[in-house]
Amino acid sequence: MSTTTSSSSLRHFVSIKDLSDEEFKILVQRAQHFKNIFKANKTNDFQSNHLKLLGKTVALIFTKRSTRTRISTEGAAAFFGAQPMFLGKEDIQLGVNESFYDTTKVVSSMVSCIFARVNRHEDIQALCKDSSVPIINSLCDKFHPLQAVCDLLTIIENFDISLDSLNKGGNSKLKVAWIGDANNVINDMSIACLKLGLSVSIATPPGIEMDSEIVNEANVIAERNGATFELTHDSLKASTGASILVTDTFVSMGEEFAKQAKLKQFEGFQINKELTAVADPNFKFMHCLPRHNEEVSDDVFYGEHSIVFEEAENRLYAAMSAIDVFVTNKGDFMHLK
Repeated sequence: MSTTTSSSSLRHFVSIKDLSDEEFKILVQRAQHFKNIFKANKTNDFQSNHLKLLGKTVALIFTKRSTRTRISTEGAAAFFGAQPMFLGKEDIQLGVNESFYDTTKVVSSMVSCIFARVNRHEDIQALCKDSSVPIINSLCDKFHPLQAVCDLLTIIENFDISLDSLNKGGNSKLKVAWIGDANNVINDMSIACLKLGLSVSIATPPGIEMDSEIVNEANVIAERNGATFELTHDSLKASTGASILVTDTFVSMGEEFAKQAKLKQFEGFQINKELTAVADPNFKFMHCLPRHNEEVSDDVFYGEHSIVFEEAENRLYAAMSAIDVFVTNKGDFMHLK
């Protein structure tokens, strides 16, 4: 799914792979820019940004519950002066008495953009096809691009990574190790890391493989940017020498019926002292939350190497960046260079 619709002036944010390396770098830079403004709390900066969408509405079409996504999106909309409108599955007719097409046409006619947190990637594609305003993918079963923007902002802050070294292999000495499922989060995070020149090692249990489309794209980007991309079923191998250890839920929302089978399949994939012992001594631990004990032990999750709560806060600035680029600047990245 391209980020561009049939209208040359309209651009959607569906996945990180749809962006050029330079465009993704700009998204992270804008997130950092708005974080600096937010932390400085300067009235003039707040006022100038608040005028950008003053009097407009940002719609949040959510068919899946959330904490960080809803708070960050509503906060970002308010920052730019827009009124956030939360539209949960019990609030509108979508999928009940009204088609995706009808709902999309109506909602997009009244708002400046739509943040969509849905079950299926096909739902994002349907929204993009018929919307007259930018669609920002806030999660589907294949991608989670806002989390990737947030995660790379968190990494560059903690490792003093130079975004200017992009495409020069200057960051390849940093290894990001993902220990867990092959899901929407790592689909976007792996591409995002490689676009900034970070090396990636992904360990999934036997029988769980990465999406072939993502793997093919990752290999191309890794070669172009002088990084390495590795797939394994050995959690110790992936963790060895890693600067960043990352995981996510083993039992995704809607898969609770298969919990016991999943937990058995993921035995040996908890991030704990055994895995951190082979990582870089100064490693950082990340998790997009919510977290469960089977994924990471308490001593790691709450320990000195954990940056999970910084990561969670950065979701706000990722949402600000997306609104700034795709809504107020109409997807014109080059204008922001």
